[in-house]
Amino acid sequence: MASVLEDPSLDRHFRGHKGAVTCLDFSPNGKQLASGSVDKSVMIWNLAPKARAFRFVGHSDAVTAVQFCPFGKLVASCSRDRSVRLWTPSMKGESTVFRAHSAPVRSVSFSHDALQLVTASDDRSVKVWSVQRRCFLYSLNQHTNWVHCARFSPDGRLVASCGDDRSVRLWDTSTKLCINVFSCTGPVTSVDFNSSGTCVAASGSDSCLRIWDIRTNKLLQHYQVHSAEIHSFSFHPSNNFLLSASADGTVKILDLLEGRLIYTLHGHQGEVLSVAFCRTGETFASGGVDAQVLLWRTNFDRVCYQEMLLQHNRRATPDPAPHLSDIHPRTPHQHLPESANIQVAQTVADTQSSDPHVVEMGPAFHYAQLPNGRSKLSGAAATANGGAEPAGANRRREEEEVETQGLDVLSGHPLALRSTLKHIFKQLDILTQTVSVLEERLTFTEDNLKTCLVNQSRLLRSLRDSESEPDPESEPDPEQTERVEFGRSGGEDGGEDGGEDGGT
Repeated sequence: MASVLEDPSLDRHFRGHKGAVTCLDFSPNGKQLASGSVDKSVMIWNLAPKARAFRFVGHSDAVTAVQFCPFGKLVASCSRDRSVRLWTPSMKGESTVFRAHSAPVRSVSFSHDALQLVTASDDRSVKVWSVQRRCFLYSLNQHTNWVHCARFSPDGRLVASCGDDRSVRLWDTSTKLCINVFSCTGPVTSVDFNSSGTCVAASGSDSCLRIWDIRTNKLLQHYQVHSAEIHSFSFHPSNNFLLSASADGTVKILDLLEGRLIYTLHGHQGEVLSVAFCRTGETFASGGVDAQVLLWRTNFDRVCYQEMLLQHNRRATPDPAPHLSDIHPRTPHQHLPESANIQVAQTVADTQSSDPHVVEMGPAFHYAQLPNGRSKLSGAAATANGGAEPAGANRRREEEEVETQGLDVLSGHPLALRSTLKHIFKQLDILTQTVSVLEERLTFTEDNLKTCLVNQSRLLRSLRDSESEPDPESEPDPEQTERVEFGRSGGEDGGEDGGEDGGT
């Protein structure tokens, strides 16, 4: 690239979540940012200055993934409460609920045409759903441990999934078969395709990030630039850069064409759990355990993305961009951290506005029952019941009271509780396996039933066609008909004559 790299800069920070920010996604038009948190809420941040933010309440446990639909009219979220919700931001927080899995749901992702959803869960399954009909379509069951992430390819023909069984699996959506498996050295927590669908990347607890070319099934690049688990990563739309978020508290930016680390960003206090580029690549966001969402200006990519695509289209090769000749280095390599890495420590405050006003959405109200018999108003209820939530000090004191009393309950018989939980987990594993087997049998039965119905309809159609068409062999011969009728009449006359003669 002939362009000069400029350092990324912190543009804004958003505070509104009451717990760690676990997931992020930009709207297709780049005007909104969705985030999910362990505080059980989904928030929609409007990126215009001094615009309000909206909190959507509905999940009963931590939100693990969130994504805008490709056309921006829906937001999908999943949670440890085993459900998936489809939110309509313009409908005052209304949502459709999928009781999706028998264990926590770890990821949710739309297909390119927004007609299907793919989900991944701790029940070891990957499931595909119809968005329009709000129903289950099919399941992909070959992982042997928790599945952390599943993504559609840009053209919708493949699904990539990864999990604690240390594997990345590629599935053909037409045949529902696993067509390839890539192995890793530790549990894999995140997987995704690049924007052209030619490469798939994965990261996990071994602090490594790997990129494979799915056309040649070869490892292209292998980075080990973090010192702790990588929670999330995101491809730049040009496929030239990649963001990664890690438990080491940093966000790192890789130049994939040069095959090297170019930036290390420090902005969060504690682990960074999620990163995401916007659709144009001009900005990116990060979220962490400090409950903050940071919005960054990219700055380091001044090449026009449309011009880059035109250059790719001028090539003579029929392969879609990016081509193997565009990937550097062209052989698998191990990239280790170097002391010369550029460190960008961001201490810039919000340059646009103060923390936005948060509007509560979702259920009208609900009460949380405290162990001492009292009840407190929470969520949207506080706003609906007088326009203001409890004071910050009182709210924190009540939450600390709940947490303290809960710990007292759990600390009574730790050994007995531990053995009981182990027994429950074993039983849940057995139930999960049973449900998976039943799902496979149900899918097989449905396929057979569909085949039988198709064959039956064809048979009925052929019978109707054969009945409607006259058979020339079955049509009576006119001369034969006349002879038969003549014979019948003669016999009748003869019988009558005979009877008369006999009588005489």
